[in-house]
Amino acid sequence: MATVVELHHVSLEVPPEEVERTVAFWTVLGFERLPAPEAIAEYVTWLERGQNQIHLIHTPEPSVPSLGHPAVVAPGDFEATIAALRDAGFEFEESQQLWGERRGFALAPAGHRVEVMAAPPPPGSAG
Repeated sequence: MATVVELHHVSLEVPPEEVERTVAFWTVLGFERLPAPEAIAEYVTWLERGQNQIHLIHTPEPSVPSLGHPAVVAPGDFEATIAALRDAGFEFEESQQLWGERRGFALAPAGHRVEVMAAPPPPGSAG
């Protein structure tokens, strides 16, 4: 039996008209599109960075939490990542450092808040 040691994917609901702009958002954060299984490809878009995936579920009435959010470590230089988000027309607001590293929140096209961190909290730490 395999041992699961990390989160594999999160699923985010996105209106169909925002899918391509949402893909562009996640591309800035280092994710790449990959083929979804043929049986569901009409209704989902899959993205991947390393071993982590984001599954965009196409739905006309998405459920978007006001506070709950995914968090990612900036791919490479934090400042360059934030500049790239802003240059692509995405909002970003810096937030309080909780573990000595810069972090903040970007707003994805469908309204999801996404925490972007310079580095994650140390293992075994709440930050």
